[in-house]
Amino acid sequence: MNRNSSPARKLCDASVAGFVIAAVGAATIAGAWFFQYVIGLVPCPLCYEQRTPYYLAIPLSLAIGLLAHNQRRTGLARILLLVVAAIFAYGAALGVYHAGVEWKWWAGPTTCTSAGTAAGGSLLSQMQGVRVVPCDVVQWTFLGLSLAGYNALIAGALTLYALFAAAAAAKK
Repeated sequence: MNRNSSPARKLCDASVAGFVIAAVGAATIAGAWFFQYVIGLVPCPLCYEQRTPYYLAIPLSLAIGLLAHNQRRTGLARILLLVVAAIFAYGAALGVYHAGVEWKWWAGPTTCTSAGTAAGGSLLSQMQGVRVVPCDVVQWTFLGLSLAGYNALIAGALTLYALFAAAAAAKK
């Protein structure tokens, strides 16, 4: 097999990386929406804030995937991969911060409570049915990690992947 056509090398191609990052980011957001709208977990403000890097990086990653197909734009795609890496590094840091708040390693924001939205009826009846979730309450865990912990891992992995792809694009 030609070394330049190995699966690992193809994964580090800027175009492929852009589309993979966008797909993993979209799957992560879909998972968050699933837990919110299907399972019924109420996100806290930090949960919502952790979604912002994905909302920024997904369209940017799609643009990288499209730009990198043009040889003249691979430099721009490489720079954008570094921007995506920075965005996901911020997302990973938010995930670590939120997980630390959940584990009581440090205090969270004093305003960190969330209320779901209710439609119709009086404000008082809506308020009586609202579930308020503080940021330091873990609503779901799997293998000892909360959703914030999984977000830290996913965003961290996407950070590293974007950096590796940017480095591979620089070698071309």
